[in-house]
Amino acid sequence: MGDKVAAKRRIAAAGVPVLDGVEVDATTDLAAAGGAVGFPLLVKAAAGGGGRGMRVVRNAGALPDAVAASSREAASAFGDGRVFLERYVERPRHIEVQVLGDVHGSVVHLFERECSIQRRHQKVIEEAPSPSVSAQLRDELGQAAVRAAAAVGYTNAGTVEFLAEERDGAIVGYAFLEMNTRLQVEHPVTEAVTGLDLVRLQLLVARGEPLPFRQGDLVLRGHAIEARLYAEDPANDYLPASGTLCALIRGEGPGIRWDTGVAARSAVPAFYDALLAKVIAHAPTRSEAAAVLARALERTLVDGVRTNRDLLVAVLRDEAFLAGATTTNFLATRFPDAAARTFVPCEQRVTRAVITATAAGIADRAAARDVASIPAGFSNASPGEAVVAYTVAGRTVELRYARRRDGRYRMRVDDGEYDVAILDRDGVDMTLEIDGHRVAATLSISGDERHVLLPTAR
Repeated sequence: MGDKVAAKRRIAAAGVPVLDGVEVDATTDLAAAGGAVGFPLLVKAAAGGGGRGMRVVRNAGALPDAVAASSREAASAFGDGRVFLERYVERPRHIEVQVLGDVHGSVVHLFERECSIQRRHQKVIEEAPSPSVSAQLRDELGQAAVRAAAAVGYTNAGTVEFLAEERDGAIVGYAFLEMNTRLQVEHPVTEAVTGLDLVRLQLLVARGEPLPFRQGDLVLRGHAIEARLYAEDPANDYLPASGTLCALIRGEGPGIRWDTGVAARSAVPAFYDALLAKVIAHAPTRSEAAAVLARALERTLVDGVRTNRDLLVAVLRDEAFLAGATTTNFLATRFPDAAARTFVPCEQRVTRAVITATAAGIADRAAARDVASIPAGFSNASPGEAVVAYTVAGRTVELRYARRRDGRYRMRVDDGEYDVAILDRDGVDMTLEIDGHRVAATLSISGDERHVLLPTAR
């Protein structure tokens, strides 16, 4: 199954639909091969994955260069430069089915996941079950995946991936894409909706034990969505980011699961995958899962590297996403300019951040009745007024404040004056009212450093 060309032959023989395709090499008449498949088409690496060695070709003139480039990339990435041509589906859904097989010949499916929201052919948000799959289609896809796994005598956990063609909002056909002979990044959503521990099941199978259930024993429970938190810049073509995590505060909530291997002060190098964490939400309904996950991400603070956190929150609250209209070009069509999805203008973010940091200091001192907690930089600017200086992105920002008789504060930053009320300070959470607008923030204090997370635009 690691050879996509050989896998397609085996799967087609098992009666599973496959996309039309042709293997090519240095002796192939590319014009004839391209014509046989039809344009647009994909050039794909036979031993590839993760979008490596993949090119979309829309006309015959561009095919020779695309084949050469894909072959070079595939040889570099996988040590195998073989490529093939495959029919390109313009607006597909990427739907995959989790399978499990034991050494006694039993193979079952654990329902489907939808993984259509991608950039550069790599997944960003996955969910189970798919919002576009009916009960009848769920059974059909599951049985096709079981036939695919059985065709190669597969044991242990694996994923059979399909491209589903959609027309007028309905799936009109599907075809085998590939099989991943391993546990995948998005397996937690399947665990959430089935109540199964896939890692434990892998170990039982490897030990030679039979699967402890049959197909009919498996049922779906609720809905689960996973977001991949990447160290990357969506506003700069999703360019990977590197650096040191100055702060990492996880947003939590009911039904939230975090899978991560990083923490504050972890180095994020440029040599590996940009994935920082998987954040998974499980709830009774899809809309609830999306809301819970968006809220958890909104309350997540990652400082030191750029991330796609803001974009994830925006997607989870997007009307098209909530309606289930998710195809593989979702980000390109719904979020063509990721840079436009910002919190608030940069200067306003800085202002709110220093107001929040100052308010936290005031609240902490009031709670502790201890002037020793005053951060470095505080001084008396005039009777009844204090000033604190911060360094933000290399520049000094001064904030002057005074307490009013009604318990609120007058704060001045640069040329602006703000009416501030401290509503709540609970652990890392801070709630303020700034000029009549309620602002909920998360704040981490480390020595003289203050890391402030502001909410995304709704």
